[in-house]
Amino acid sequence: MSVIIASAVLSAAAFYWYVNRDKPIKHILKEIRYALDMQGAGAGGLIDDWINVSRNRIALPDAAGKVAVVTGGARGIGTEVIKGLLKANMRVIIGIRNPELVHKLSESMENGQNLEAYKLDLKSLKSVKEFADNVLHKYPKINLLVNNAGIMYGKYELTTDGFESQLAVNHLGHFYLTHLLLPALKKAGNLCEPSRFINVTSCGHYPGQIYFDDINMKEHYDETAAYAQSKLAQLMMARYINKIMEENNIPVKGYSVHPGIVNTDLFDGTVFKRVFPWAMKLFFKTPEKGAVSILFACFNEELQKRGGLYISNCIEGISNRFSKNLEYQKILFELSCQLVGIDAENFGNTE
Repeated sequence: MSVIIASAVLSAAAFYWYVNRDKPIKHILKEIRYALDMQGAGAGGLIDDWINVSRNRIALPDAAGKVAVVTGGARGIGTEVIKGLLKANMRVIIGIRNPELVHKLSESMENGQNLEAYKLDLKSLKSVKEFADNVLHKYPKINLLVNNAGIMYGKYELTTDGFESQLAVNHLGHFYLTHLLLPALKKAGNLCEPSRFINVTSCGHYPGQIYFDDINMKEHYDETAAYAQSKLAQLMMARYINKIMEENNIPVKGYSVHPGIVNTDLFDGTVFKRVFPWAMKLFFKTPEKGAVSILFACFNEELQKRGGLYISNCIEGISNRFSKNLEYQKILFELSCQLVGIDAENFGNTE
């Protein structure tokens, strides 16, 4: 059996080299390593989901009168998170590229009358600013911010602001939005019940690192490495921004959440879905189950004492060593501030 597996791996590597033979061998080897490491992270995520399936539960509170902002949500995990927030009687504002979809969504959800949407394109800092302005004009106090929207893989693309698209959507757009909405989060929070922001990351961060000298990966783009970098950045910034809040006695807590290996359209176009579509339905979480850990981060009272936590299956998840390095967190924070055009010393101070 081991001979068969080894032969299959070698054959796959040879085929990959042939298809990408125009690239330098060092880049090919790096891409193969990332692909294998990502498969390992995914397998670990599946095992974690199976072992801790019984931990995935959340009792929704009555949060009437409170306000939540969610990015994405027209489909997949985001839709299920919104359903949970509405069931908790919250007012929910979603940022999506096509706000007209909210009418159809609201009709299919309990308390759908409490749902509204504004246009948001995370590939554009201008759109992020306009979205935040629209929200703050109507809601000066916000109790929850769920940075949920995301993309995975795809060809190299720079946004209008000059950022690699996965970095822009998954990290920088949400980083800028958190900065813009922090004044409203501060106003809504108090020491007994802090406001919260949640970055929806992934176990796919585990093979990742931050390419500080080439964060847009212009020298050599690897879609897997770019995805891992963007998800790692979300985890690191939840920790670092939470640290800033705690050091300044500000009643806002930050968390990052891996929702599990979930059967969503993020996998559309991947080799795995083309080859094993049946496996996704059989082994992956449903979007409804994937939303549970995110809702846990939104509402669990015990988490008030554990700001900055990385959560998987409603318990502390296993994060990589890079994400825990405080110096790397600080460098990434300052670089992110520079990229989106804000003063690091005044992060979250927009008034």
